[in-house]
Amino acid sequence: MAMEFTTANFEQEVLNSEVPVLVDFWATWCMPCKMLAPVIEELAEEANGAYKVGKVDVDASPSIAAQFGIMNIPTVLLFKNGQVAGKSVGAVPKEKLQDLLR
Repeated sequence: MAMEFTTANFEQEVLNSEVPVLVDFWATWCMPCKMLAPVIEELAEEANGAYKVGKVDVDASPSIAAQFGIMNIPTVLLFKNGQVAGKSVGAVPKEKLQDLLR
């Protein structure tokens, strides 16, 4: 299951993570976000400790979205060593996010 990242745990779980972290920026009212949700959950289930997968609700944690310049949702960012290492915008196929993780 994908983790829920908030202002309280973002630094610890994402920026200080020893493994890559795929972060889905989303909102409850966003239809493309709902379309992407099952893909995010599949990737979370397949991680097996090789990477983390989580979500940031842009309405609940707007400061995180602002910090990374999120203008459109869904936006998925890949973090490695506390830095953004990849980006995908929109409801994309699972293969595109798997490519991001490689």
